[in-house]
This record gives sequence, structure tokens and C-alpha cells, in this order.
Amino acid sequence: MKKLETIDILNAVRSGEFSPEEAMLKLRMQPYEDLGYARVDHHRELRQGIAEVIYGEGKTAEQISGIASAMIDKGQETILITRMSVELAKEVMKNHTMKYHELARVGIIGEMPEPNGIGTVVVATGGTTDLPVAEEAALTAEALGNEVIRLYDVGVAGLHRLLSKMDVIMKAQVIVAVAGMEGALPSVMGGLVDVPVIAVPASIGYGASFGGLSALLTMINSCASGVCVMNIDNGFGGGYLASMINHQRRPL
Repeated sequence: MKKLETIDILNAVRSGEFSPEEAMLKLRMQPYEDLGYARVDHHRELRQGIAEVIYGEGKTAEQISGIASAMIDKGQETILITRMSVELAKEVMKNHTMKYHELARVGIIGEMPEPNGIGTVVVATGGTTDLPVAEEAALTAEALGNEVIRLYDVGVAGLHRLLSKMDVIMKAQVIVAVAGMEGALPSVMGGLVDVPVIAVPASIGYGASFGGLSALLTMINSCASGVCVMNIDNGFGGGYLASMINHQRRPL
């Protein structure tokens, strides 16, 4: 059966053929745009509340530019591109005005939205070497409309640094805790707060850390309740989930 165009769905609502609820369901099931090398899901924001994000690693500059152009044509105002090298970013910037954040390897086309979440998202790190992952999380959350507070280098090797920021931590709506080595920071924070803690293991540490696997296992085995765990170095996933939590509101 041929998929209905948006105008057909709206006309069906006007004629009484569809209820508004039925129309919304059909709009959410609308197709993607096929570019040949990518199928751009323009209706993702309607279904999930968050528009599609471009994963840059493994894509060419031409592919990223083409996907971004398709998004812009459909009215997307902020486009987030993750895992971009400096060289790739320079090529994309020949076609689009983009702000590139080298530490996080993140590119953003368009303006950052005004924060509209319930509260603040705190992004914390165990050490300075965790910053690339943490910045990916922080920028992701900001691009999705969240106020972000950064607490960097507050790991358990000097716990007083974390405890001196309890006023900030206790006011957070959700926390993203990034740590390598043994990955203890999320457990500590999980025992201090009454909000979700999203643990992100970083691939930082000496040989027995196994490229972040040690931190990952520590976080999965946390005895603190309310801690959920992302994959190794997945700052984007942490920032994305934090945004979802920070935008949860009770139904009217």
C-alpha cells in the first residue's frame, strides 16, 4: 500500500476520516529520505523527541555534508555530528558553517538550542584524561536542549574535590560520571544522590585496565542503586540518555 503524504493525512483529519491521534501515529510511521548511501530519518524527532544525529566515523565528508543538507532542507535547526577527525571536519566546513570541538571530536551545525529540560545535567570526570569522552557527553546534552554543569577531575584519588561540590551535585536532575582506571566515580556519586547516575567507562589506564574493560566491569557491578552503564567511551550515549531523563515530564 502506498504511504500517505503528510498533506493527505492532514486532509483526512479535516474530513473526519482520521482522528488527530490516528494522524499522529501515521506521521510517526512516515518513510525516510533515501540518499543512496544513507536513509535519513526525518521523522525521528516526532517519534522519539530527538532528531537524528550523524555518526561521523567511517563516513566521507561528502556523505556527512549530503546528510546534513537533507536535514537542513527539512528544517532541522541543530545538527550534531559525532566522532569527526580534524581532517574530516575541515572538509565538511567547506560545505557547511559548523563549529568543531576538537577535544570531543564533535561538530555542530546551526545554533545551540535554549535549555528546556527539567533541571541541570552534571557531567563529572575522574581525571583530566577523561575529558574527551566527557565533552562528547556534555556537548550532546547541550545540543539536545539541556543546561550542563561540568565537574572535571573530581575522582576518588582525591575525594575531597568531589565533596567540595556537593551543592552542585545535589541539585542535579541527572549525572553523567565518566571514569577510567578502576571506574569507581559513578559508585561514589550513586551513593550520594537521589537521581540517576549514568556511568561511562573510559579507555584510560594501565595494562590491566584492558582498554576500559576494567572500569566497565566495575560500573556494572556497582553496589550503588540508580547507576546505569554505557559502553566504553560512549559519551554520546551518556549525554543522550541524560537528556531523555531531564526531559521526562508527567502527562497532563
